[in-house]
Order: sequence, then C-alpha cells, then structure tokens
Amino acid sequence: MSKSTRRGYAEKDEIEFGCDWIQKLSIASQELNYLLDRGYPTKGAATFIGNHYMLSERQRLAIMRAVSSPNDILLRKSKHIPLEELSNTEVHIDAFNTIITLEVALSNSLLLECMDSTIRDLAGLRGTYHVIDKTEQAIHLLFRQLWNSKVGKVIFYIDSPVSNSGRLKSLIMEISADYAILTEAIVLHDVDKTLETKPYVITSDAIILNKCLSWVNLNRVIINEHIPNAWYVKFPF
Repeated sequence: MSKSTRRGYAEKDEIEFGCDWIQKLSIASQELNYLLDRGYPTKGAATFIGNHYMLSERQRLAIMRAVSSPNDILLRKSKHIPLEELSNTEVHIDAFNTIITLEVALSNSLLLECMDSTIRDLAGLRGTYHVIDKTEQAIHLLFRQLWNSKVGKVIFYIDSPVSNSGRLKSLIMEISADYAILTEAIVLHDVDKTLETKPYVITSDAIILNKCLSWVNLNRVIINEHIPNAWYVKFPF
C-alpha cells in the first residue's frame, strides 16, 4: 500500500473554501440555521440559500452537513459524554463514518467544524470504500485514544452494503491485537438503525446523534490532539 491517496480531496476546495468564499459561506450557514429554527426542511432551505449565493454543489453539501437547528444542537449537547467518563464502558463505533473522517484529516483534505461541535467531511461513500495508506494510522489513533480513556470494550459496526467491509473488519481486528481492549467488529446491513438504540456511540451522523442514547465526540479530540495540521473550516466562520 505504498501509493499515497488523499481521502476526500477535491481540487477546487482551496478556492471554494478559501478567503474569497469564507465570509459568504459563513453568512449562508447562519441563514440556513435561521430557517431550520423556523421549521423549514434542510434540503429546501439549503437549495434556496445556495441559489441565492450561487454556491457550488460541494459548498451546498458543506453547509447542509455543518449546520444544525438550535433544537438539534441542544439535544445533541444534552447527550454528549466527555472522554473522562468512558472508563470501563462499552463504546459503539460507526466504523466507516469515524475512520473516513480521520483518513480525510490525515490526508489534509477539507474538514468541517460543525455547529453541533462535531468534525465532518465531504468524502462520501456511495457504496464504495478502499483501504488506503492512511487507514491503519487512523485505526491506531482510535485505539490509542480509547486505551488512554480506559474503555472496557469497543464494538465497530461496519456497513455490509459497502464494498470491502470485510477487509476493513479484518484490518480492525488485526490492529486490535496491539491493544489490551476487548474488541468486536460486526458487519451489518443497517448500521444506523442499530446505533440509534445504543449509548456511548461514536459517530458524527446527525440522524444517529439525534436518536442514540448518548454519544462521544471522539474524532474531534483525536484530530485536535494528534493531527494538529488538519485543515478544517468552521461554520459559521
């Protein structure tokens, strides 16, 4: 795996999320937040704002992922568990969601610092995933942080419809042998539905965050502490 791959990289990102656009994106994100607070559906509101500011498809996707309604932000905040409270717990990881964001961070591709305090990416799966040269490092970062937090058990949930889900499971279990943490990796057809019923969930998926019993903002801690040069844009700026 000697080839270097930049997960989530798009050539136009440095322009579309650079100095000339950042103020306009910040205003657009605040206006989307305003509309969501008044009950407008996300997609329709984002389309309206995107058309008004002539945003690209990627810029529209960014504000949709970065912006949450005030009610959703409060709900997620009320269920957030700090790392200091993870000792001897069983945590549940949305594997693709979590690992891909770390791969994007390690690739120095664009990340979004979102209104609900999560870090999200624009990589997108579309049913296809390939292990890259950043994958092992991303998984090691996860395990090291979980080990430092004295987690009792970790369960990775991997979407079976996505290609190479079995390969990722094997890699996770192989790396887990380096850490004294009880580890399980499960390949499921519908990961989201399962995680929606769990406590101590590690994901940035907005729907799961709204429905799960509690969640941990692990990627934000890992990126801030171990990938200091990661590139992310804060919404609103």
